[in-house]
Amino acid sequence: MTDAHRAVSLTRTGPTTYEATNARGGTLTFGSGGESTDFTPVELLLTAIAGCSAIDIDMLTSRLAEPASFTMTAGGEKVRDEQGNHMGPITVQVSVTFPEGEEGDAARARLPEAVAMSRDRLCTVSRTVLLPTPVTYEMD
Repeated sequence: MTDAHRAVSLTRTGPTTYEATNARGGTLTFGSGGESTDFTPVELLLTAIAGCSAIDIDMLTSRLAEPASFTMTAGGEKVRDEQGNHMGPITVQVSVTFPEGEEGDAARARLPEAVAMSRDRLCTVSRTVLLPTPVTYEMD
């Protein structure tokens, strides 16, 4: 059984810029988005939602046929209201095509179910956003 705990650590690398490191040593830089092309935290959230579902959908369909094209987008409006800063409704757009033929037909038929399975059960990221998930802050 694998360890279910997930964590990243952040190190400040400059004014409003940071490097995240995972347990395997992978790194990712991000920032406030004002002066660089680095992803912002909100863009990382959207990436995580689309990426999590992309992996689910890919695994469920590509065993039937290799996709001819596979793109996903995630977006929504950033809101500032009486609840504070947050994202409004987020839309994930799935655009996957498969080659002609029996295998492509099988993958096309599987695609709507794969999207629904990711949305309703499999994607940890979007499921966490949808469900009431406590976030606590602790200080050293």
